[in-house]
Amino acid sequence: MPALNDDTTLPDIGFGTYPLKGDEGVDAVVSALDIGYRLIDTAVNYGNEDAVGRGIARSDVPRDEIVVTTKLPGRDHGYDETLASFDRSASALGLDTIDLYLIHWPNPSVDRYVDAWRAMVRLREQGRVRSVGVSNFTVEFLTRVADATGVMPAVNQVELHPFFPQTELRAFHARHGIVTEGWSPLGKAAPVKEAEPVASAARDHGVTPAQVILRWHQQIGSVPIPKSGDRGRQRENFEIGGFTLTEDEVTAITALGRADGRLFGGDPTTHEEM
Repeated sequence: MPALNDDTTLPDIGFGTYPLKGDEGVDAVVSALDIGYRLIDTAVNYGNEDAVGRGIARSDVPRDEIVVTTKLPGRDHGYDETLASFDRSASALGLDTIDLYLIHWPNPSVDRYVDAWRAMVRLREQGRVRSVGVSNFTVEFLTRVADATGVMPAVNQVELHPFFPQTELRAFHARHGIVTEGWSPLGKAAPVKEAEPVASAARDHGVTPAQVILRWHQQIGSVPIPKSGDRGRQRENFEIGGFTLTEDEVTAITALGRADGRLFGGDPTTHEEM
């Protein structure tokens, strides 16, 4: 389990819930927990915190074994706004505490993410949040919040897949004890699974291309957050501990990275979400 810089730990794979809502979302969370996932990822902007909370409540897995993550939306940046947004998230989830609370996007043109971060640090000090982190932050943004508060984010959840391996950012994370989480870890519609280093590794290890990619994440130090409402796919994504990629395979898959590897124009210095 990856160790965070606040002396807590995370499971080495998570379950993403976007865009699962309503009863479909509840059933997906129950299924994922039954399979063995213990890191459940949601966000205000996914519109499904209520479904995630109901799924957790319906599951037989004890609450203290589950790491629940949600994210602060851009429209709630600011100190008081963040505190109020947290209260709404906790209520929607039906939880007194949230295990991991992230700023979803920095939204630099608004320039209130530092105030939001101060509030999140306060929530951690109050014991209402176990760990605080960010999502889609660059080195510049990470450094700024740490300089302003003395607290470096414990997690940075970013777009990460073989076509966009975030090598330089991951190196910064490693130097500062930040755990990397990867959203869209399989590259969505991008033809990552068909790329020869992935396909050949799948053949050699007798596993699926998706399993190769998720195992690659773990071996480069990333916690992947795959998402699926299908129980069979959930299980396939979870069962990746029975093989190890060689160093050459990891290197070849990482070498698939390309300058235009983002799935969409999600550069955090320009892309913003409210």
